[in-house]
Amino acid sequence: MRALDRKLLRDLVRLWKPALAIALVLGCGIMTMVMMRGTAQTLERTRAEYYADQRFAEVFAHAERIPPATVAAIAALPDVAQVEARLVTAGRFALPGVRGTVQVVSLPQNGAALRLNRPVLRSGRLPDPLREDEVAVSEPFALANGLRPGDALELTLKGRVGQYRITGTLMSPEFVYAVPQGAMMPDDRHHGIVWMDGGRLQALLGLKGAANDLVATLRPGAGEARVLDAIDRQLDRFGGAGAYGRGRQMSHAFLSNELDQLATLANWLPPVFLIVSAFLVNMVLDRLVRLERSQIGLLKAVGYGTGQILRHYLGLALGIGAVGIVLGWVTGWLMGAWMTVMYRDFFRFPHLAYQPDLSAFLWSGLAAVVAVALGAVRAVAGAAALAPAVAMQAPPPPAFGRGLADRLGAVLRLGRLAMMVLRAMLRRPWRALSTGAGVAAAVAILVASFFTFDVIEAVMDDIFNRTNRQDVTLALTAPAEAGAVRLAAAELPGVTRAEAESVLPVRLRHGAVARLTTLRLHDQGTGGDGLVRVLDEAGRPVLPAPGGITLPGSLARALGVRPGDLIEVELLMAPRGTYRFRFAGTVRQAMGQEAHMPAALMTAALRRPAPVTSVNLRVDPAGRPAFDRVVAASPQVAAVTDWRKLRDQFNETMNASLLTSTLIFSAIGMLITLGVVYNAARIQLAERCHELATLRVLGFYRIEVGAVLVGEQMLTVILSLPFGLAAGHGLAALMVRGFSSEIVSMPFVIHPGTYALATGLTLVTALVTAIAVARGHAKVDLVSALKNRDQS
Repeated sequence: MRALDRKLLRDLVRLWKPALAIALVLGCGIMTMVMMRGTAQTLERTRAEYYADQRFAEVFAHAERIPPATVAAIAALPDVAQVEARLVTAGRFALPGVRGTVQVVSLPQNGAALRLNRPVLRSGRLPDPLREDEVAVSEPFALANGLRPGDALELTLKGRVGQYRITGTLMSPEFVYAVPQGAMMPDDRHHGIVWMDGGRLQALLGLKGAANDLVATLRPGAGEARVLDAIDRQLDRFGGAGAYGRGRQMSHAFLSNELDQLATLANWLPPVFLIVSAFLVNMVLDRLVRLERSQIGLLKAVGYGTGQILRHYLGLALGIGAVGIVLGWVTGWLMGAWMTVMYRDFFRFPHLAYQPDLSAFLWSGLAAVVAVALGAVRAVAGAAALAPAVAMQAPPPPAFGRGLADRLGAVLRLGRLAMMVLRAMLRRPWRALSTGAGVAAAVAILVASFFTFDVIEAVMDDIFNRTNRQDVTLALTAPAEAGAVRLAAAELPGVTRAEAESVLPVRLRHGAVARLTTLRLHDQGTGGDGLVRVLDEAGRPVLPAPGGITLPGSLARALGVRPGDLIEVELLMAPRGTYRFRFAGTVRQAMGQEAHMPAALMTAALRRPAPVTSVNLRVDPAGRPAFDRVVAASPQVAAVTDWRKLRDQFNETMNASLLTSTLIFSAIGMLITLGVVYNAARIQLAERCHELATLRVLGFYRIEVGAVLVGEQMLTVILSLPFGLAAGHGLAALMVRGFSSEIVSMPFVIHPGTYALATGLTLVTALVTAIAVARGHAKVDLVSALKNRDQS
């Protein structure tokens, strides 16, 4: 082993504490990159393989009735590769102790195999087409309710109650994220997917020889918009509800949104850690190079070149980086595997195992090497370039005089110890700036971690307190007249208030841009005190503008409309028609892209009241059991949304996932603070060992000498806090922008308590770390410290 290699190993062993602190910070950045990118890669690969193996459709369309000739005409379109017609309907199920909703999908008649959206058989077998009482159910639904092949299941379809036998459990690429009607996340216990023979379902729906839904795949290079327009023209006279591509299919859209959020985290957080690591490497090596200045001169005098010396110290930095890389890769793999297990509760794949690409490891390792190399080169380049005779001499002492610190201290009447702290910081501003930058990065990460609770709290307040104030929403099996619905609902047990509402499927057009969505009509007669309200951009409940249509900000931006523009509204249910309304402004909406309009405006356009599709209710808790029994037996009710249960489920799910991730990032932020303050304090102790020992000899107590060490670090930390809080504010804003999509629109909210918590954790971590380093001065031999002005 060469002499420089032996010296390198000795330096690594001697500097193991600061090296470990740097490696931990560097490892946090690598862990985040591997965890986020690896999880995203796992989900993307699993999704792509699942979609390809089960031939997941690219185009979807629904209509009241689709004759076979129309299916053949769509299949003949030049851009369409394959079409499959089917039947889809909503229903309800009943099991001992639990009731809920189902989505029923037909299987081909006569036992033929599905060509598109093929389900994976997980247990049992498919229903026998010759047995009308057999069905298969989705595996998550079966597991949540303890169902197995052979068990009985009561289904209510189109008002008809039937007893069915479960033959098997399935999983489908169409329902990776199966959200019930009116809900925001999966509820496997109260919502399931049921597959039934197409002939039996045709008879139940009264669609003999026809379908009401179709799926299709496209030829390579096909224009999706052109195909959607052609399908809409074919289905328009049959009550088509608007064809749409895979990007707007609910399950695929939610999964894509989650992948985008993972990419946002992977892009924004790791650079923070890598930059801080470069600062720390620079701090440690700068100190080491100044200590070994004479050794560098001696090495050059005996024949070592500048390049060899640079490589030696660069190797020291890379050795530290190697430890951080290994730590980051191992913890990143473990945390990625944990995140993948967590995603199994949200996204239903037949197989989901953490299998990141090597690129996640290679890119993270390369970024870490570049970070530590940049930090090392700056620290070493100056000393390595010195001539041997100059390098072997001690550096000239800094020339200090009375300056800003002294004038400021005189004005503030600071004591001797406080003046020492102030002078030390102001006379070495670059070190204070680098330490402050690292602490500010830690504060920013803490703020960006904690603010997610504020956002979720704001979203829940918007959805469950400000917007939806009803206890229950009943979706009707068929549109009805408003007066009759209100009267029938008011007679239900325990109902104290009933409001009929119209939520209509529409296509909005502005210029060449079109979007499928729903239009909610609001009764202005409630004076803004209805059970369902809209919020302005500031979160205040308001009435929809009387002169036109209002849209969520994300939908307005997608359509490219400004107040006063005309929006074409195509009603996709009876009475069908196309109408034009003025765009009146935007509203705040956390979930979905629902449009809003006064009911009177649509009544004037239709020349009759719009059909009622659902009813919102306030229910007295005392009458709730009787209410549930009556509603469960009602054939007019297609689905029941219990807003209290929905809130509890949303709160439980979000808090469980957010709490774990917040704890992880809180630990990361505290590790950054620890690494920065530890290295800064340790360097300060080494450089000022002589003068601190002198203070001890002059009669200062150990606690007073320690206060000088701790005071300088804490003053730097305190001064960096405002910059860290500002950086955290900006990072949180970028995360909100990255997390928001057409499905989810996150408000930007940070409570003062979030800033206070981030500040408190940083101060406590910094104080404990600085005190721990200061205690090391008590072990210093005073005689040796006084003899050697530069003892580390």
